Amino acid sequence: MERSSIFDKILILDFGSQYTQLIARRVRECQIYSEIQPYDFPLKGIKALSPKGIILSGGPSSVYESGAPCCDPQLLRMGIPILGICYGMQLIGNLLGGEVAHSEKREYGKVRLIIDRGGRLFKGIGEKGNSLQVWMSHGDQIRRLPPGFHSVAHSCNTPFAAIEDRRRRIYGLQFHPEVVHTRKGIDLIRNFLFHICNCQHLWNMRSFMEEATGHLRKRIGSGRVICGLSGGVDSTVVALLLHRVIGDRLKCIFVNNGLLRRNEASQVVDLFSRHFNIPLIHVDAEEHFLKRLKGVTDPEEKRKKIGREFIGVFEKEARKIGGVKYLAQGTLYPDVIESISWKGPSATIKSHHNVGGLPEKMRLRLVEPLRELFKDEVRELGRELGLPSEVIHRQPFPGPGLAIRIVGEVNKERLEILRDADEIVMEEMRKNDLLNRVWQCFAVLLPIKTVGVMGDLRTYENVVALRIVESQDGMTADWVKLPHRILEQMANRIINEVKRVNRVVYDISSKPPSTIEWE
Repeated sequence: MERSSIFDKILILDFGSQYTQLIARRVRECQIYSEIQPYDFPLKGIKALSPKGIILSGGPSSVYESGAPCCDPQLLRMGIPILGICYGMQLIGNLLGGEVAHSEKREYGKVRLIIDRGGRLFKGIGEKGNSLQVWMSHGDQIRRLPPGFHSVAHSCNTPFAAIEDRRRRIYGLQFHPEVVHTRKGIDLIRNFLFHICNCQHLWNMRSFMEEATGHLRKRIGSGRVICGLSGGVDSTVVALLLHRVIGDRLKCIFVNNGLLRRNEASQVVDLFSRHFNIPLIHVDAEEHFLKRLKGVTDPEEKRKKIGREFIGVFEKEARKIGGVKYLAQGTLYPDVIESISWKGPSATIKSHHNVGGLPEKMRLRLVEPLRELFKDEVRELGRELGLPSEVIHRQPFPGPGLAIRIVGEVNKERLEILRDADEIVMEEMRKNDLLNRVWQCFAVLLPIKTVGVMGDLRTYENVVALRIVESQDGMTADWVKLPHRILEQMANRIINEVKRVNRVVYDISSKPPSTIEWE
């Protein structure tokens, strides 16, 4: 996407960290435009972008290993302010004459940082001798500083946890300021942007909307587009954005794949028809999807089969309409980073149906204007587009639907069990005014049975797990400490009202190491 020159830019080079986009997100929170490129992005491209500063991300590699990702060393001599985070800091140390080695004591999780000296990076955060909670995740460390660098902070096991060369305006942090577990991490990033890079020209969602509409107009031209609509905020925002650009050349398609929650299909169609003057095609493909999922238990295979079936339906409808060249999707960055190795060497976690689950060959070209945004940014964009609150605050619901909340084979009987349990969870959360206060709340049907006693009779029935999490962006999440009385009410209702369930458990896992969805 071509970018306007009126906004200051920060370039982020991706060395494979799962949190690279979190860095970009934090920069955007400071209203400065950020752009991610692969670690080997050429100097010519960097000069053309004219960034006010460069951030080198973390990554899973060791800088001293053969084949470890490395940027062009000339990057460090361009005079542009640079901040290296974790692997990025170690790379700076290695390229400029320091020594990096495996640490005898690795550091993962919350660590107490001691500030050795003040400076612009820690301006307003702490002076010499002050401490700060930070989030570490490393097995290597700098053993000897490169010439010209000074230690700014240390931890118990890391003598050089923050370093700087003020003359060359090169800084390094061994910890991750982009994650919420680092106290005042956003202040560290803000200091880099405004006190070191001297950023001034701000960027926001209105700016993104203007740029995105211009890009869509240029790319689509006079073509026709179909948009896969789920009823959630992501696909709805895509639909409104496209409708502003191409009008009636857009057709939205809602597919009932048989994997939706109770009454969801009728609710989505009703909601869309009430609020938007955009043509909507409703396709009932329940039997088709369930037939394809028969006997499938592997979660990756589920996701990929569902992704391929969606594309098959969209291509069939496109042929009916005629002249359609593009398929628009509400793909977000968390979908992308978990599904594929995106712009750097990050690891694949799982294939989302509209990213890693797509077939290799497609007749339609993809249009994904939200591909580099987080959910909360999309909600902000929705407000700019005038979306009603009931759409903006709708909880995320996965494209593969209940198929990935049923661990094991998916069939009509198991779907009905899960729908009944899920409806109770939603009712109790709504009744206690908690539905819009959490990121997601749902039930999961497990592939096991346990012994129980109901009415003095032995039972051997299914187990339902409850998953309720809070999050800002979906990249990290924590389980909600729900009051015991609410958990008790949910469990009692599910066991008493849902046939073939005799046990309820509560998932108290955070992300990471777990994911939000079970499959």
